[in-house]
Amino acid sequence: MFPPLGLFVLCLLTTSCTDIVLNNPYSQQESQKAVIYSSFSERPKHLDPARAYSSNEYAIIAQVYEPLFQYHYLKRPYQLVPLLAKEMPLVSYYGHSGEKLPRNTSAARIAYSEYYLSLQGGVQFQPHPAFNLALHKALPNEWDRQSLNSLASNTRTLTSDDFIYQIKRLADPATQSPIAGLMKNYIVGFADFMQAQGVLQKEQPHLRKAERLHSLNLSGVRKIDDLHFIIRIKGKYPQFLNWLAMPFFAPMPWEADAFYSNAELVKKNMTLDWFPIGTGPYWLKENNPNRRIVLEKNPNFHLETYPAEADTIFKKMGLLHDAGKKLPLTEKVIFSLEKESVPYWNKFLQGYYDVSGISSDSFDQAVSFSATGNIGLTQDMQDRGISLQTAVTTSSYYFGFNMMDKVVGGDSDSARLLRQSISIAIDYEEYISIFQNGRGVPAQSIIPPGIFGHVSGKEGVNPTTYRWQEGYKRRSLEEAKVLLTKAGFPSGRNVKTGEQLVLYFDTMDSGPDSKARLNWLRKQFRKLNIELVVRATDYNRFQEKMRNGSAQMFMWGWNADYPDPENFLFLLYGKNAKALHGGENASNYQNAEFDRLFEQMSSMNNTAERQVIIDQMISISRKDAPWVWGFHPKAFSLHHAWYKNSTPNLMANNKTKYVRVEPIARKAYQNKWNQAVIWPLVIGLFMLLLLVVPAVISYRKIERATAL
Repeated sequence: MFPPLGLFVLCLLTTSCTDIVLNNPYSQQESQKAVIYSSFSERPKHLDPARAYSSNEYAIIAQVYEPLFQYHYLKRPYQLVPLLAKEMPLVSYYGHSGEKLPRNTSAARIAYSEYYLSLQGGVQFQPHPAFNLALHKALPNEWDRQSLNSLASNTRTLTSDDFIYQIKRLADPATQSPIAGLMKNYIVGFADFMQAQGVLQKEQPHLRKAERLHSLNLSGVRKIDDLHFIIRIKGKYPQFLNWLAMPFFAPMPWEADAFYSNAELVKKNMTLDWFPIGTGPYWLKENNPNRRIVLEKNPNFHLETYPAEADTIFKKMGLLHDAGKKLPLTEKVIFSLEKESVPYWNKFLQGYYDVSGISSDSFDQAVSFSATGNIGLTQDMQDRGISLQTAVTTSSYYFGFNMMDKVVGGDSDSARLLRQSISIAIDYEEYISIFQNGRGVPAQSIIPPGIFGHVSGKEGVNPTTYRWQEGYKRRSLEEAKVLLTKAGFPSGRNVKTGEQLVLYFDTMDSGPDSKARLNWLRKQFRKLNIELVVRATDYNRFQEKMRNGSAQMFMWGWNADYPDPENFLFLLYGKNAKALHGGENASNYQNAEFDRLFEQMSSMNNTAERQVIIDQMISISRKDAPWVWGFHPKAFSLHHAWYKNSTPNLMANNKTKYVRVEPIARKAYQNKWNQAVIWPLVIGLFMLLLLVVPAVISYRKIERATAL
């Protein structure tokens, strides 16, 4: 018979021979299913598609909600295809007198464009308590405040009314949609509806939102029948079709607003931002922002299959293996809270996350460079069967000047030269090297590679900050100092007062990870003998400063909503100024000629004539320098061998439904790379046993001797 300690050692030895993984953070039942494991670092602020506009929010809502159109997953250039729409829209043009115009009519003659939209039939919403009308007035005494899943759910069929209702929500001032300022310039009657709803809200505050929106018509949106409706917009705006592929225009049932008007839910601050209602492939089963967010396969999801067509490059990659299979290809998606990059990275290596980016801390562990500069994976990553995908993103990260500011803003020669001087001094090549591990391309303009209007090579150089010397060469610091002197600040001092120039940088960065970046930025300004004062604050306060135009300088970025230059150039359009009109022009830049060219360009198709106009706009913005143009990031993505159908589609936010995972392969990997190393413990216990046994024997001898 084994003594207790010996029995324990035997158990350890036995355990070491099994495939039991002791550190698996997921349940055994989950691990055996087709589940995608991902993460989030902070709670998505908005899950209401009328308000959400951040990538971490889209990671959730783009799987829950569906707009009319989507980007084909395996075709390039990016191509829109029907999603909830039955077919692509029929677009008609009308003149100022109401006459219908031929399709080849010039944009100047077009007063209105009409989009005739047809819907798929039989599409149902996910199960949700909002469709249980009895709950609108009274909730049961006990209900699950984490997800509302304890309440009895129901569903109904999608109709054109749901799209019309969502457009009304976009126009409702109470919604505070970030695209309301833009849409009022295009959708007929949108601005009037906004104004009327604002008045109605003040005059009849007792009206619930659903009742208030139903009480007025939006003239530019007209129902034909349950499966057909028309949207009328001002002029010709081809990019409007791209907006219809965004979650903003996903259908919303009136029952949603009626349900969330319940007094008990209002008191608990429970809104669509907590528990959304969509038609997409997944529904939000669990929303615990302090632990995890869980999406589960929508039992009511309509028929959609994996693409049967692909570009040649994707065919060679084997991305048509699942052609024709019903979507989604997984049962569940689990997002776990990970605030730090190191624990996330370690769990990825252990096989507990399927996909990972590469942080600066883990870059050398994952990526290697050949003698010729080619990028590859380290041997350890190859041994683990991990794959690498890279792509220059359709994004721009920039350092912005508030053009309303009295020092760095305005259109005076002094302010313009000051901005140009700073633009040269801020060395973004160094920034990319230090903070991005070389994962970026210095920007020469607002338009990134891959978007029409981007010009590369010698013709694409920004002459304000670069010169061409067999490549882009940043202008010298001496040239920056000459511009600074011309601006009235020789050696960084005001020529009139002799005082050192002090500028202010507003940021939401804080903590140790941001310290190095902020110190680097101070160093850039010290090159010009300018003192930079960093004003760090939280996200909400920073957003408030940007909205009221009180920030002086800032860093920000923009990810393309759709693959068109208009989606970047509108960031400098005067009527989009954030502090003046609530738009996305964060620098509040205004230039009459730029605005005139923008209005002309925005209604054009991609032609040589459009390129000429874009070139003129780029030239104006380079000279005015409302931004230090910054860089276009390179995306590096790692995924395990069991994670299938992954491709860098930079436009699609709803990629999750195409992914297939192989849980058996994942389990085998986890067993291989997570075996507990217990032999030191076994040896230690054995040594302890050798020490204890003689002591016990000696003690028992003493006891016997005493007894005798």
